[in-house]
Amino acid sequence: MNAWEQLIGNKILMSAVTGWFVAQLLKTIIHTLMTKKFDPERLTGSGGMPSSHSSTVCAMATASGLLYGLDSFAFAVTVIIAIIVMHDAMGVRLETGKQAKLLNEIVETFRTMNGKKLAEEKLKEFVGHTPLQVLMGGLLGILIGFLMA
Repeated sequence: MNAWEQLIGNKILMSAVTGWFVAQLLKTIIHTLMTKKFDPERLTGSGGMPSSHSSTVCAMATASGLLYGLDSFAFAVTVIIAIIVMHDAMGVRLETGKQAKLLNEIVETFRTMNGKKLAEEKLKEFVGHTPLQVLMGGLLGILIGFLMA
């Protein structure tokens, strides 16, 4: 068996990749329906509904639990990673997005008031996730893990 066959035969890896891909596709569709415009950045960008980070790690954890057992090292490690990633998405990264939005508003106000051209790039505001976005991503990942393992 060559390296490519080994990679695509790895059910845990393929579950995680599929979790990410499906979440990104759904995120793009939902964003397009909500805003009435297609934004290609949503296909790979962070933030939004559902959380692709949560979907990825939950698919990985579910597949490892199903394949190696709930008492396995692989399951323990993937569950801890999933908890850390989802907690971070709702904490630090969500706050970072809020700060970016506020800073963008301040910079725009400064531009408007002073008419000065600033070299600053607009900061990315889609960075973190709400608890609902994380929950939906997690449930999507669990479903994908069950389907692929």
